[in-house]
Amino acid sequence: MTAFLMTAALVLLINAGVSLWRMVRVRAAAEHVLPLQLVGTNTIAILLLLSEAMDQPAALDIAFIFAILAALTPLAFAHRLWWRLPSRSRR
Repeated sequence: MTAFLMTAALVLLINAGVSLWRMVRVRAAAEHVLPLQLVGTNTIAILLLLSEAMDQPAALDIAFIFAILAALTPLAFAHRLWWRLPSRSRR
């Protein structure tokens, strides 16, 4: 079972690497949000898999912290983008 969990974590790590490559490749700021969310989700899943595979319950706490941060990231991005718009476009 440990080999399966480690293999799944490796697949997710490769997926996160491809997402980071995609994020570096795009130019528009709005196109950075989705790959960043995918990296956050992959990080949470990797931490959960490694916590179970290595019997480290502290990794669960770190995964929960990443989940909270991953939920707040698009909100912070939208807030930052909102205030860069001209005032007449915000209505």
